[in-house]
This record gives sequence, structure tokens and C-alpha cells, in this order.
Amino acid sequence: MKGSEFLRKLKKLAKEKNIRMELIQRRGKGSHSTLIYGTRFTIIRNLKDELKTGTYNAMLKQLGIDEDELR
Repeated sequence: MKGSEFLRKLKKLAKEKNIRMELIQRRGKGSHSTLIYGTRFTIIRNLKDELKTGTYNAMLKQLGIDEDELR
């Protein structure tokens, strides 16, 4: 899954659950951005790149989201 696809699915989930979600691009180094989801946050890499499995799972864990919720 690409970073942009992950962001799109997360945005849809946040809207369904009525949770505030924000992507702060100025807060990060290089192509990294901060993604705030409710009271939790994670760092997201270049949105055009494919997310590696470990990175994807770590981001879900940091945001407190189950993988089944994004499908």
C-alpha cells in the first residue's frame, strides 16, 4: 500500500468515527510528515512510496487502529 492510499483510507475512517485527523507537512524532516489522528500521532514517509510491512504495522499500532478497520 502506498502512503497516499493509507492516508485516504485513514481519512475515511476518521470521518466515519468522527475523529480529528491532520497531516502536518512542515513538521518533519525531508519527505517525512506528522500525522495526527485524534490524540495519537505517527510519522509518515513520502506519500508516493510503498509502505513496508513493518512500517505499516508500526504506524497502525501507534495510531491504535486495527488493520481490519482500514479495509
